[in-house]
Amino acid sequence: MAGVVIGPVTGLVGQEAAIIQHFAEFGVVMMLFLVGMELDPKSLWAMRLQLLGLGGLQVVLTSAAGMAIAGWLGLPWQTALAVGLIFSLSSTAIVLQTLNEKGLTKTRGGRGAFSVLLFQDIAVIPMLALIPLLALSGAGATGPEAGHHGGLSLVADLPDWAHALVVVGAVAAVIVGGHYLSRPLFRYVVRSGMREVFTATALMLVIGIAALMSVVNLSPALGAFLAGVVLANSEFRHELEANIEPFKGLLLGLFFITVGAGINFEVLAAQGGKVLALGLAVMAVKAAVLLGLALLFGLRGRDGWLFVLGLAQAGEFGFVLLTYSMQSRVMPADLAQLLSLVVALSMFLTPLLFIAYDRLILPRYREDRNAPREGDAIGEQAPVIVAGVGRFGQIVCRLLRANNIPIVALDLALDQIENLRRIHIKSYFGDASRLDLLDTAGIAQARLLVVAIDDRERAVALVHLVKRHYPGLWVLARAFDRGHGYELRRAGADEVVSETYHSALELGGQALTAFGVHPLRARRMTWAFINNEKEHEDELFEAWKEIEEGIRFSPRYGELFMKLEETLSQVMRQDWQPPSRDEVPPWRPPESGVAPGGD
Repeated sequence: MAGVVIGPVTGLVGQEAAIIQHFAEFGVVMMLFLVGMELDPKSLWAMRLQLLGLGGLQVVLTSAAGMAIAGWLGLPWQTALAVGLIFSLSSTAIVLQTLNEKGLTKTRGGRGAFSVLLFQDIAVIPMLALIPLLALSGAGATGPEAGHHGGLSLVADLPDWAHALVVVGAVAAVIVGGHYLSRPLFRYVVRSGMREVFTATALMLVIGIAALMSVVNLSPALGAFLAGVVLANSEFRHELEANIEPFKGLLLGLFFITVGAGINFEVLAAQGGKVLALGLAVMAVKAAVLLGLALLFGLRGRDGWLFVLGLAQAGEFGFVLLTYSMQSRVMPADLAQLLSLVVALSMFLTPLLFIAYDRLILPRYREDRNAPREGDAIGEQAPVIVAGVGRFGQIVCRLLRANNIPIVALDLALDQIENLRRIHIKSYFGDASRLDLLDTAGIAQARLLVVAIDDRERAVALVHLVKRHYPGLWVLARAFDRGHGYELRRAGADEVVSETYHSALELGGQALTAFGVHPLRARRMTWAFINNEKEHEDELFEAWKEIEEGIRFSPRYGELFMKLEETLSQVMRQDWQPPSRDEVPPWRPPESGVAPGGD
């Protein structure tokens, strides 16, 4: 939108938008370099089925559909094939950036989209080789855009076999140099102690690889991706990412601005209906192909919709292939200009598709996920029932199981239930706050109920319900904080443990030890802290009730809390000597920089 404002609307940017776009395309190159650094050869081999199957089928089927439609509209088969290839590509820059921003890269839909985008970037190379072979007699560009660009090329006048050798040599240079030469280079740079030199070297690496790929007529983005994969296991990986990330973000932003600034509103005004119809048709055809592939490869639900909506647009490499097709006399200039507007329009509409995914698709699947459904049929009973088997309840279940104490675990999170079943702990899907489900689990004969639900209100309601119907049942409850613990206690819980209380005490003891306090004294201090809290627990609970009854600040509660702190300080200041037989030497910082343990 900013590009549209400073370009076609206000005229602040004119023909130079195309020149700026060449520099801005380095944002795509840097993005693929960073993406490559997130992978390694083992990861690529592991995703070979999606890369070749999902990505390959998408390119082939979309190209065939685009060619068929273009041929039906009366274009020669050579031009129709070029059109199909151009519109088979999606926007790596927009999709990967959006997936990263929204944290969707690790989802099945995100991984599927990445596989397709990676295959598309690789497929650009044979497309660039194929398009000149489709040249039409009598077609071609006129004016300054005609002819090949005057950039340096090492393979322009070489025979085919020499061209192939140069290309293989360039790829080998990237792989071998990245593996064997980059580490000594960066070690030398690091010894300089100047961060600016490291940043300059990182930029030189990416730009140098892009330039090398360009002079052998390969995709700079693919070369950068290959270099990133080679450096994925380097000890300098994270420093490289931190140095290149800001430049990538700035150049990608500039790239999107140039796309908006390059929209020709005169052509758009003259053929707006045709551009809009073609843009929507392209997105609809690609979406149909992607939907079929999503079903074929098991991408359903929100993952399938993310895959379909995310890749339905044309991509930035479409501009490159359109220019190349025009220069190679495969496509007339007027058609190339029209199709460039279609590509830009589809990219312009892509953020709206992601907004539709967020606003329309995700809420529906969240509702489906949380919709009431029948609980599992519970086939056994146990003396201990655990309600909630998340990060807290799982530890309780494992401890009980290790001591051969039978348990029945209940939760509404299917993934947590499946995790417990994998380690052979009896667990069932169901709402533990339903009395009939608790009856089926044997709560009437149970000795203990552990409440570890990840919902404050439901946990309190469950304790209240159980204590009303089974007052003799012993209830242990997990609290989120002090206030929630008081609510659970008022509801009838026999024992309440704050989820962060003991871990914070443990870390506090470790901090004391690291600061020079003897480990046994630090342990004694943590127990004194616990005992001091327990002595005043009833008083604080009674004072807290005043706050719950509407008093914004209870002077009694504040007074008691300060009294507790004063008593705690007195306990901590008591003299203490280690046992005489203890031969632990005085504490001193370890050479590794890691403080000793608490015991």
